[in-house]
Amino acid sequence: MKILLTGANGMVGQNVLAIASDYQHDFLSPSSSELNLLDAPSVHKYIDKHQPDMVVHAAGIVGGIQANMAKPVKFLVDNMLMGLNILTAANDAGVTRFLNLSSSCMYPRDAVNPLSEDLILKGELEPTNEGYALAKVTSTRLCEYICQENSIRLYKTIIPCNLYGRFDKFDPNHSHMIPAVIRKIDEAKRNNIAEIDIWGDGQARREFMYAEDLAEFIFYALDNFAAMPQNLNVGLGTDYTINEYYQAVSDVVGYTGEFKHDLSKPVGMRQKLIDDAKLKTFGWGYKTSLQAGIQKTYDFYLSEYCND
Repeated sequence: MKILLTGANGMVGQNVLAIASDYQHDFLSPSSSELNLLDAPSVHKYIDKHQPDMVVHAAGIVGGIQANMAKPVKFLVDNMLMGLNILTAANDAGVTRFLNLSSSCMYPRDAVNPLSEDLILKGELEPTNEGYALAKVTSTRLCEYICQENSIRLYKTIIPCNLYGRFDKFDPNHSHMIPAVIRKIDEAKRNNIAEIDIWGDGQARREFMYAEDLAEFIFYALDNFAAMPQNLNVGLGTDYTINEYYQAVSDVVGYTGEFKHDLSKPVGMRQKLIDDAKLKTFGWGYKTSLQAGIQKTYDFYLSEYCND
């Protein structure tokens, strides 16, 4: 197939393209300057010109708690517009297949874990990333509505757990947790800092999957798309505490200092673990362990950010 991949320069997009040569598909991977997803007319024009067989929508404004809390307008508006524009343009142009990447943050904050796919819009969202979650809920629902109106359309959504891996950002203020922690702990080791602070009590639980595993799932989904559920969680089905992630990174980096908990800081949801029952039925499972994934991510960080 000729596949339009949005967000080709993001972490997920780069991981997809890194293994694309192993599969029989041709990818259109425009930069944001070539395809401005915030400009509806240009999105329609691009799709009309290139006529992709399928769209994989991986673009988005992403970040951790700090970034979401600092710029909720951007996280809501930009992500909402991107989703609406690309979905509407693809549908109008007659593109029959669309794989929408959503996020487990769109599940209700007080839902019982593990989080199953039927919990969408069944409760209040987590305030610390509500704008991003609202945008993701909208795109997910729009895929469902398009399929309801036209039985020829296969517009489906995957709901990954938290991600980390190669091509991630390692910015303490704007990146996801694991890459931020890798940089934080590596710098503490280099500067002989004896104590590192952790937001909250460190007991909140999170599920993080190595991003290359998600890329491999996407290719599995492309080959089995008709059989894939409308909405599908993609993750590990197991989680760890924030303290355990800090310790796992410390073990890989070789940091032997202490941790201090800052109880004045927000921690987000206490737990966010996806239900992987449908994923197992679909026939796919992750392969990269936490330690192996952190080691590969740390190696990438050292090669890309620490060459001085």
